[in-house]
Amino acid sequence: MAKVTGIGGMFFKTDQPSTAAWFTDVLGLPTESWGRAFQWQERQAPHAKGYTVLGLHKKDGDYFGPSTRDFMINFRVDDLDGLLSALEAKGVTVVKRFPPEPNGKFAHVQGPDGLVLELWEPVANDPYDP
Repeated sequence: MAKVTGIGGMFFKTDQPSTAAWFTDVLGLPTESWGRAFQWQERQAPHAKGYTVLGLHKKDGDYFGPSTRDFMINFRVDDLDGLLSALEAKGVTVVKRFPPEPNGKFAHVQGPDGLVLELWEPVANDPYDP
């Protein structure tokens, strides 16, 4: 059965250049204007690697729409199409389906309390995995 496997990232609206500079200069976390990826490996299966993204988005961007919130949570999933079918069967609205890209497959679903959540099925040979 398709399921959520973890948190893929936390995205928020901000002044991208100044926030990236702050993370870089103050916290010592080299960050680009889009954000940064934190690489990790599974404790129980060290060969299984992935990453979690800190995503910086434009304050006036509409990527989170129709949510009016300034943040979005991205969940990693093992089977995007299967999970979307299961969620639709439970009455969840699929807000956007994106064409596959080099990082995998993405979709936005309507969550609780006006949130829009991003679901992400990473590609098998992810370019960020070492």
